[in-house]
Amino acid sequence: MMLLTSTKTRLIMKVCVFVFMLALVAMPAVFAADDFGLTEIATEADLPGVDGDGDLKSTIGSLLSVILGFLGVIAVVIVLIGGFKYMVAGGSEEKVTDARKWIISGIIGLAIILSAYAITSFVLTSFVDANNGTGE
Repeated sequence: MMLLTSTKTRLIMKVCVFVFMLALVAMPAVFAADDFGLTEIATEADLPGVDGDGDLKSTIGSLLSVILGFLGVIAVVIVLIGGFKYMVAGGSEEKVTDARKWIISGIIGLAIILSAYAITSFVLTSFVDANNGTGE
């Protein structure tokens, strides 16, 4: 059990537990049965896919949006952890370097997540347009 004695491993475990607890708190809000009347408004506006018989593509798109949004939140939390570490570094060069690594990792993660969102949005829109006959 030497692996669990490392301070970095304990910090990673704390972050994982925090993200898990955040997910437990956020999931009921995401999947709440009460939508505050938005379904009725969308039905009156005759928006596609709100009558309950949404197709597979829109379901996959919604699921990917939720997953990528959750990953975005995790990346922002990583940047915030890096910022906190930077603020409490106290001028120690090792701690500042570690904090910069956290911040850079979070920013790279955000860039990857945003590009993944753009790619999936483009691909799903292309599939929907091709399926509806409006694609070139």
